[in-house]
Amino acid sequence: MKSKVTSLDTVAGVFRDGMSVMFGGFMGVGTPPLLIQALLDSGVRDLTLIGNDTAFPDRGVGPLIGSGRVRRVIASHIGLNPETGRRMMAGEMEVELVPQGTLIERIRAGGAGLGGVLTPTGIGTVVEEGKQRLAIGGKDYLLELPLRADLALLHAWEGDRAGNLYFRRSTRNFNPVIALAADYVMAQVDNLVAIGELDPDRVATPAALVDAVIKS
Repeated sequence: MKSKVTSLDTVAGVFRDGMSVMFGGFMGVGTPPLLIQALLDSGVRDLTLIGNDTAFPDRGVGPLIGSGRVRRVIASHIGLNPETGRRMMAGEMEVELVPQGTLIERIRAGGAGLGGVLTPTGIGTVVEEGKQRLAIGGKDYLLELPLRADLALLHAWEGDRAGNLYFRRSTRNFNPVIALAADYVMAQVDNLVAIGELDPDRVATPAALVDAVIKS
């Protein structure tokens, strides 16, 4: 298998203004700091971020928010990052809040090539606004459309040079699912091993889904 290990300078060529970026992580845990910093250093703007939350001002995707590089956020909650709320209220950034289970299922649908998912979550609330309601078997559901992105940024505890990845404990969170739903997938790997050294039973994201590997 071909090695996908490369440099930050090389992967920076993928970044562009206006792109959509999915990221793993919960409160910044599982979000790749080297790749977030590379995005910052590249100077790209008008990004759409898709992930669980916006972490803290100085952690996870928080620095991207604070630097004014983000045009839109699709996330489950933003309460831990006051800058996200401030920019939303000031009209400087668009924020779409999505229930966490609905968010991950929309991403999963995007990765699987599905047309959407049906869920009762949000019926009768602001979540329903602008969405189609369907009655199936006597029960109402909202049609939630799939989500995909131009780029996915993953953070793995261990991986091989081909791009097979293992996520340790809670860092697993969104990472394996977003790898299915992006056109280009980058992974920061803390412990890089030779091809063949990673136990296949530990692989959560197979090499076929990963385009570039960056050693921490």
